[in-house]
Amino acid sequence: MDWLTDPQAWIALATLTVLEIVLGVDNIVFISILSSRLPEAQQARARTIGLALALVGRVVLLLSIAWIMKLTAPLFAVWAQEISGRDLILVAGGLFLLVKATHEIHSELEGERHADGGPEKATFGSVLFQILLLDVVFSLDSVITAVGMADDIGVMITAVVVAIAFMMFTAAAVSRFIDAHPTVKMLALSFLLLVGVALVADGLDQHIPRGYIYFAMAFSVLVELLNMRVRSRRQVLLGEKG
Repeated sequence: MDWLTDPQAWIALATLTVLEIVLGVDNIVFISILSSRLPEAQQARARTIGLALALVGRVVLLLSIAWIMKLTAPLFAVWAQEISGRDLILVAGGLFLLVKATHEIHSELEGERHADGGPEKATFGSVLFQILLLDVVFSLDSVITAVGMADDIGVMITAVVVAIAFMMFTAAAVSRFIDAHPTVKMLALSFLLLVGVALVADGLDQHIPRGYIYFAMAFSVLVELLNMRVRSRRQVLLGEKG
């Protein structure tokens, strides 16, 4: 615990915590969209358990730093392209995210329904399983960032715990906002498609800076917020005329 009295460690902790939160945005969006397929009474529990699994996974990976570092060692080569364990995980996770986001977009537009005409609901176990799969991928990216930025394991674990606690605090608000605005949900799903492409590219050693993706998403959300404000004012004006 010597890092508690080291100013440099506190600077690293603050920087790493912010980065962990930023890297966790896609995780929050993914968990929020998946949990929305559950009955309303189960959604909050699914979000909490999903983020708790992410916390446990990241801490376990941080405590296995030696194993994490081995994942970057080449396992084999394909057409002169060296492939490591990390590459395989990122490509698999990216492809899964592409498939899942595409399926969710299809469900939103085509409207999957039961035989009785009601909307199709996922099971609690299937949602948790999908969250767990993507948590592994997102956690790997997060842990490698932590290892590269800090030297003390205490700093890394503290940053991860604070970031996950922040995500738990904001997940409900994010989910409500996404559910209340279908256009925002479509933007979020498009965002997940971009993240999936970025993961596959990273796995093939073609790094796409996350800043480009986050800027594109932030700009799109800003435009949609302006559209929502315009629609709201238009409805007010129509109400006054009526």
